[in-house]
Amino acid sequence: MTRTLDTTVRVGVLSFHNSKETKAILNAVEDLGHTPVWLRKRNTRIQVIGDEPRLDPDVDIVVNRLLLTTAEHPLEHLEIANTVAGLRPTVNPPDAVLTAIHKYATAVRLSNHGVKTPDSYLGLSAATFAEGRRYIGGPMLQKAGIGTHGETAWKMEKSKHPTPVVGNRHTFLQRFLDQDGRQSDVRVYVIGDEIAGAMRRSAPNDDWRTNVARGGTPEDVTDDLPEEVRSIARDATRVLGLDVAGVDVMEWNGDWYVLEVNPTAGFTGLFRATGKSAAPFIARYAIERAGGDVSSERVDEVSRTLDDSIPGCKPDDSNAADARRTVGYTEWVTVNGTRDAESTIAKADTGATRTSIGIDLASRVGAGPIRSSAAVKFGSAKTRRTRPLVDVDIGIGRNWHRVTASVEDRSHMRHHIILGRDVLADYRVDIRRRAKEE
Repeated sequence: MTRTLDTTVRVGVLSFHNSKETKAILNAVEDLGHTPVWLRKRNTRIQVIGDEPRLDPDVDIVVNRLLLTTAEHPLEHLEIANTVAGLRPTVNPPDAVLTAIHKYATAVRLSNHGVKTPDSYLGLSAATFAEGRRYIGGPMLQKAGIGTHGETAWKMEKSKHPTPVVGNRHTFLQRFLDQDGRQSDVRVYVIGDEIAGAMRRSAPNDDWRTNVARGGTPEDVTDDLPEEVRSIARDATRVLGLDVAGVDVMEWNGDWYVLEVNPTAGFTGLFRATGKSAAPFIARYAIERAGGDVSSERVDEVSRTLDDSIPGCKPDDSNAADARRTVGYTEWVTVNGTRDAESTIAKADTGATRTSIGIDLASRVGAGPIRSSAAVKFGSAKTRRTRPLVDVDIGIGRNWHRVTASVEDRSHMRHHIILGRDVLADYRVDIRRRAKEE
């Protein structure tokens, strides 16, 4: 795609959340003189009409900011990103993100290309997992393959015999690089071939994790970053096929090791440490890749603030909000499963955390598959029963809600579905309103 210097580039940011980073990138695109487009669920359409695929709203390039590590259904988000990437150039292509979000897959890919990572071990059964102690010397961590903010990593006690699966996720063992004091690492922000900034993160005194979100202290080390570390961070980003990454590195026994590579790294901590925002650097990379032009002086000027205010390009959800403002004590809903859809009257229960569905209705529509189970408390006796949990789509008017509902025998009850707060949080419940029987 060839553009003249005065042509405006339309930069789409694919993001279903409201993070500071998403808003900052969109605002930076506008501040650099180009057109931001927020690609959200509410406004994005992909069509194939007459063998011609179309993306609406149309953009010249897409910045992929889908947060797969915190998404309830990351594979579905990845499929959407992959579809969009088939239509437009995408900053951080989905196949690269798929590798980068999984810590063990990242370690394998990096080590295959000569990038140092801590010794680690993956065993899929209890027996093979237990063998990891023989291969990794010294203190160890147990980590989930996918996680963020240090929430899925634990120090492994010598007396404990952990199982390979925690919370339905496979874990792996990794050598803990003990620095004999306050733990610290360096996060390097790589954008294309450019190092946009770097910060040293030091763990709180009562923790070994350095994440700023967990109280880690950030310190600007951009100008003091050794060339070796700059090269390692660039290599790690390139090996994984990413365009933009936060590369976490640690010095241990005289060598530098890559701990993780984050394809959607937050940068509020970087701004706090360095006084520079990564947003305009990401925006410039996308604009220039699409053939647009950006002044380096303007990028430097915009980077001095972190504008995470609501962008003017945010899709207007006002009509949708008005349509879903109120729900009755009983309400006609559509329950959509994998085999069929069925309309029925549901009862609203603001005291229920989770929506529940009758086993007969779940069977007819093909709700599921079963994801897990949950213990549910009953009555003043506080007895508990275990119920299976299934994914199901519930339509109220024109609005759809994807929920993980509990399944129970409701054949002796009037209503075959109870709407819990997982749905009702978006509504005002009018207890005087009742659905009319057909």
